[in-house]
Amino acid sequence: MQVAHFILYVSDQKRSAEFYERTLQLKPRLNVVGMTEFELNNGSILGLMPESGIKKLLGDKIISPSKANGIPRSELYLVVDEPKAFHLRAIKLGAKELSPFQKRDWGHFAAYCSDMDGHILVFASISD
Repeated sequence: MQVAHFILYVSDQKRSAEFYERTLQLKPRLNVVGMTEFELNNGSILGLMPESGIKKLLGDKIISPSKANGIPRSELYLVVDEPKAFHLRAIKLGAKELSPFQKRDWGHFAAYCSDMDGHILVFASISD
């Protein structure tokens, strides 16, 4: 495998691109009508595609993702340095806190929030 793209369907590409750029403190590697991409690390790309874009691309073969807007449809779990800072920045920028930073059963310390479309966003570390 050379590259893995993880694409979130979003209701407002511009709003989501600004949220993720400011939360992750990364500039998009691509930001055109229909797709914004952030390189998370070598070979991992976070994509933001308008809900209308995937519906246009696949037509009647799928139900419009907009029908599930606000319902958790994915989880982006990021192990980062300073997860508390990432989590607080996301909340400040409009994310909804779901679970504060704490030790989890699997050994990580993690905080959970949801972005404006309901996608679960987790910032974690191996230690507190």
